[in-house]
Amino acid sequence: MNIQRKYSLPNCTLLLEGLSDVTISAQFQDLRPELSILVNAECYLSSYTQPIAGGREFFESLVRAVSAYAQEVLSNVPNPQAHNHESELVELQKIDTNRHRLILHSEIGAEGFESNTNDGKQPSIQIELNTVQLFDLVEAVDQFFADTQTLPELSLELQPVTRRYGGASQVLLKQAVPASVGVSSLAVAAIAFTLIPPPQVRPPEPKPEEQSSTTTSTASPTIEASPTIEASPTVEASPTPIIRDLEALLSSVPEITDPSQLRALNRQVYNQIHPVWNNRAEFTEDLIYRLGVAADGSIVGYKAVNKASNNAVDKTPLPNLLYNPANRRIANEPIAQFRVVFNKKGVLEVSPWLGYTKKPEVIGEKITDSKKVKDLNQKLYGMIRQNWSVTPTFTTDLKYRVAVNKDGVIADYEPLNQVAFDYFRETPLPQMFQSVYGSNLAAPNNKEALGHFQVVFKPNGTLEVTSWEGYR
Repeated sequence: MNIQRKYSLPNCTLLLEGLSDVTISAQFQDLRPELSILVNAECYLSSYTQPIAGGREFFESLVRAVSAYAQEVLSNVPNPQAHNHESELVELQKIDTNRHRLILHSEIGAEGFESNTNDGKQPSIQIELNTVQLFDLVEAVDQFFADTQTLPELSLELQPVTRRYGGASQVLLKQAVPASVGVSSLAVAAIAFTLIPPPQVRPPEPKPEEQSSTTTSTASPTIEASPTIEASPTVEASPTPIIRDLEALLSSVPEITDPSQLRALNRQVYNQIHPVWNNRAEFTEDLIYRLGVAADGSIVGYKAVNKASNNAVDKTPLPNLLYNPANRRIANEPIAQFRVVFNKKGVLEVSPWLGYTKKPEVIGEKITDSKKVKDLNQKLYGMIRQNWSVTPTFTTDLKYRVAVNKDGVIADYEPLNQVAFDYFRETPLPQMFQSVYGSNLAAPNNKEALGHFQVVFKPNGTLEVTSWEGYR
């Protein structure tokens, strides 16, 4: 079975694709299968339309270089491990205070990036990052190392920086560490100083007010009597999440209610849960949860709405989808609420907790010139018609919102009904999709003006493409 893992930040996303070891899978039937064989790794950076990609060797070199360079930046002590161009595929260099250069010494797939072949050496790809992009990349690596179900045998082997690289005296940390620096990055900083030992990871001792449990008791006969929300672990990276009161959290932070933003987040929530819900046949009753979701789509908490849902929460993917790494602070972030139903028929239902106050709109700049829209409509119809060669097995219309850029290239598409989710592989859209991820799990492309259309695939083979008039 093909497995996909995504570690997403606003300015960087790591996408890993691979397989499970069949010998391990046969012994341990995990609800979230272990990705133990890496087939492909892709790194998407904001401001670049194409990813850098490669196999296992590329990915291991990337995480080593990023972690070593983070050690150097945090400590201000030069670290030769970050600049090993002799044996590493990936190297990082500092340009100035807010600019960094990521170099790939191989024929790694990085179409769209600047290539350098000076001195007749092996071609290299050079990518310029700002500090925000760098630390989002560091945190994405942190998320990977915090995920015990992905390449568990791969560990981060850091070496203390010798004093000869630090000058006459040790340089103390003078730079402010952004909030995006994760657990492994903090450990890197401690090692870099060579003055203190690496921190010991110990389970946190919860405060009395945090010890409320979703399990039933004589004082609290049902979960409704004590509403709770599971949030991300603390900095100590304990696998046991802290329990927080959902109403108390929402009373202290803004709530996202804009219908257009809720519609976009609704899609992201569905796309996180749907691919990893692998045990649908085991559900004999509907399980319903209330989710707290941050503005970037991260699931920061959930609450079972009844006793049955609480008892069966480990059967759902939710515990594994809580935002990681552990140091996220949700105290001042706006939160959206969603109702998620794991239907006993195997259908996933996601909707805003309080519904939409008005009809949502597509977020982002739109192409509105009538002549251009008409031309793009005809072009989109022709491209889809030419590529649609699969004989339909569905019996109900598949409806999609499809967006194209000014050149007619598909930049985004969104299923509009359940059958469109279920049968998307019978359409040519995944193969035609040229946006960030290349599948229906991609985040919307809002970086350029797009023309939006409704595309309907009918069971009799008829195709309809009409100008988008909004959600119904």
